[in-house]
Amino acid sequence: MKDTEAATRRSYWLETAPPGEPAPPPAGDLSVEVAVVGGGIAGLSTAWELVRQGREVAVLEAARLAAGVTGHTTAKLTALHTLVYDHLRRTRGPEGARLYALSQSEAIRHAAEVVGELGIDCEWEEAAAYTYAQNPGRVEELRAEARAAREAGLPAEFVTETELPFSVAGAVRVSGQAQFHPRKYLLALVDDLRRRGGAVYEGTRVVGLTEGKPCVLETGAGVSVRAEEVVVATHYPIFDRALLFTRLSPRRELVVAGTIDEDLAPRDMYITPEQGTRSVRSAPYGDGKRLLIVTGEHFTPGTADVEKRFARLSEWADDHFSGLTFTHRWATQDNDSTDSVPLVGPLHPGSRHTYVATGFGGWGLSGGIMAGRLISDLASGREAEWAGLYDPRRLGPVVREGVSFLKHQAQVARHFIGDRLPALSGPRPEDIAPGDGAVVRLGGHQCAVHRDASGQLQAVSAACTHLGCLVAFNRAEKAWECPCHGSRFAPDGRILQGPAVKPLEKRDL
Repeated sequence: MKDTEAATRRSYWLETAPPGEPAPPPAGDLSVEVAVVGGGIAGLSTAWELVRQGREVAVLEAARLAAGVTGHTTAKLTALHTLVYDHLRRTRGPEGARLYALSQSEAIRHAAEVVGELGIDCEWEEAAAYTYAQNPGRVEELRAEARAAREAGLPAEFVTETELPFSVAGAVRVSGQAQFHPRKYLLALVDDLRRRGGAVYEGTRVVGLTEGKPCVLETGAGVSVRAEEVVVATHYPIFDRALLFTRLSPRRELVVAGTIDEDLAPRDMYITPEQGTRSVRSAPYGDGKRLLIVTGEHFTPGTADVEKRFARLSEWADDHFSGLTFTHRWATQDNDSTDSVPLVGPLHPGSRHTYVATGFGGWGLSGGIMAGRLISDLASGREAEWAGLYDPRRLGPVVREGVSFLKHQAQVARHFIGDRLPALSGPRPEDIAPGDGAVVRLGGHQCAVHRDASGQLQAVSAACTHLGCLVAFNRAEKAWECPCHGSRFAPDGRILQGPAVKPLEKRDL
């Protein structure tokens, strides 16, 4: 089957662990010890750790719990993050690489303990993780990564044989990693959090923060939440006072999944940096089948022909795995930090009671669990051994990673300025096909115009409400996307994904 048109366009994790009745927003102003903004794995892990310590905690989620980035992950829980250790050894020294490996490995061990303690049925499987290459020219790079990962404390080795149905030039192998169903894990955490007295509010978009003692959060519904401490775990920070947007670049990736005979499915986890990334794992499915999950084709939001990329990814999967029948396709998004290390800790240099977790670079499961433990310790007056490695206030590594920093800022500037330059010719509303969208200049304004399947046109402002970059239309996912910082909007302007906290303004055609 060469394309995924017949596959459902929904995350397998959401389909097999669907959300129940939403938790209602706060009925009025409230006060808590700790307010956690964001209900993904970083936010829920932090809230659960704090509740276990006896803290009074409220989780404020703009949409549904574990249904955003976490609900669209590949669900690999590993400390082997492609080719990070040789890079860390060179930029943060052997001790930085050791702390990274230790913190990520501790997150996996902690998750396994939580699964056992709460008796969570989340399809937990121990597996090895591989970073492989088919190009012989990358063998030395893989050998260097294996040495660096081993020196950092991981059980890493260089190998040339895998269970993949195609040959590889070499691979880094790390045993003792895991894969699981992320929503089943997190929904169990939510149940336990509530049993321990924690509060959860869905459909509650936070739009403002006043720092102090207490801090005050404002929601879009006009409700105030007072908290002694605030954790911002919104994937991309919704508050820009720390200027973290200058150190983060959004990256979107596609996922195709399908059933395959158990005896043909890989049981370990694989990733290669080649071909715009190819990540492969399988999950339990039943009836003698497993679900093969293939991820890749990363791109900056708003800059790609997504349908063509879906086709390319599904063709690769179909060519490499026989008997594959596609059942699902979806997309996910994450943020890369300029120095390849997540930003977890105080929100900005003057912070006393506000914390942030972001920049997981595609490895948000182990990173989110690690962040929950790190921030809960900081909020309780303790400091983990690796707190300095992830501290968002770090400057030295950012200076050393100046090329990445400048490259990202150049891309943002190109979109912010270049997209505004008037074109000699451009699309007109009547040129837009059903199901498509385009940015059209109307009456001197840039408007994002979409034509639905029935032929009706609707228009909104094309300026992202975060920092004003112009959006572009993703036809495959029917969304307006900001190429600067990754905000995403529905065709009618509703927010699908931050950092924007306001919808695109309506426009008259």
